[in-house]
Amino acid sequence: QVQLVESGGGLVETGGSLTLSCAASGFGDAFAEYDKCWFRQAPGQEREGIACLSVSDPKWRGNTYYSESVQGRFTISTDNVRNTFYLRMVNLGPQDTAVYYCAADPDFRPPSNGVWYHMDHWGIGTLVTVSS
Repeated sequence: QVQLVESGGGLVETGGSLTLSCAASGFGDAFAEYDKCWFRQAPGQEREGIACLSVSDPKWRGNTYYSESVQGRFTISTDNVRNTFYLRMVNLGPQDTAVYYCAADPDFRPPSNGVWYHMDHWGIGTLVTVSS
């Protein structure tokens, strides 16, 4: 059974930093070939895609995608030896308060024009709260 588990959320002050982790299990060696993304959902708002790393399609392998709201502040990365991927977040503000979800897909459609597409596997989320 495949599973994604987020960790690293918590309370941080405005201007602070956090690194979220997403530990994968049940994927075996195939996890290295999965496309990996982070989404978030703020209170009362719809879930939004914020960062993706393209792996599965050789044409786009290594490409990263970021929403305008996090571009330049957040960085997605992966450690395939540990079957874990990360979201490094700096210069956080109250607008970043949300539940953060990691997601993985064996062959995703990269985000385009602000549209973020279906992902097969999801974690249960970790809460990030940024105090003003």
